[in-house]
Amino acid sequence: MIETERLILRQWRDEDYPIYAQLNADPEVMLYFPALMSREESDAQIGRFTRHIANKGWGFWAVELKSSGEFIGFIGLHKQQEESGIPHAPLIEASWRLQARHWGNGYATEGAKRVIRYAVEQLESPEVYAYTPLQHRASQRVMIKAGMTNTGEDFNYAKIPAGHALERFCLYKIAR
Repeated sequence: MIETERLILRQWRDEDYPIYAQLNADPEVMLYFPALMSREESDAQIGRFTRHIANKGWGFWAVELKSSGEFIGFIGLHKQQEESGIPHAPLIEASWRLQARHWGNGYATEGAKRVIRYAVEQLESPEVYAYTPLQHRASQRVMIKAGMTNTGEDFNYAKIPAGHALERFCLYKIAR
């Protein structure tokens, strides 16, 4: 478990599943993803996240508000392997996905800063990266506010079908 001033980043719980499925089925949240996720896909993703945290001690943590205990999404870290096609891989990636009604409160930036610190201090990672479709300006603003800079190395993300409008990604990084 990791804490910030307003957030708790923790292992996933059974009660997170339906809320996370709603988040992944929300067209506003998933605007910069190629498709909405089904309940089955969302549940399977939580399963992968949970196993990774259980095995490694870190990963994409569930996020809850300290003030209310409400689950609002995930913030965390993932190791991208060389075969991902992402420049500089293998690398540690910081990522986040929050319910739309919680956007604009600085939660993503607060959590991103904390997981970057975790990667540097606990995982001894010399660099942490984040990436998003070129069109996703809000995510890029979070990256900048978290202290990251655009590497200028745009790339076609292999997980997005060739020719898709969201195929082209930008890459941000922060070094210790």
